[in-house]
Amino acid sequence: MLTEGSIAPDFTLPDQNGNPLSLSNLRGRWTVLWWFAKAFTSG
Repeated sequence: MLTEGSIAPDFTLPDQNGNPLSLSNLRGRWTVLWWFAKAFTSG
C-alpha cells in the first residue's frame, strides 16, 4: 500500500484513446491517479 507522498511503482495502462501510457512518462509533471470501483460491485 502506498502512503501519501511516496513514490509509486512504474506501470503502463491504456489512456482514453487506447494508447499505452506509462507513469514514468509523466515524471516531473503533476499527476493525479483516479480510479473507482466498477458499478454494481461491492468495492
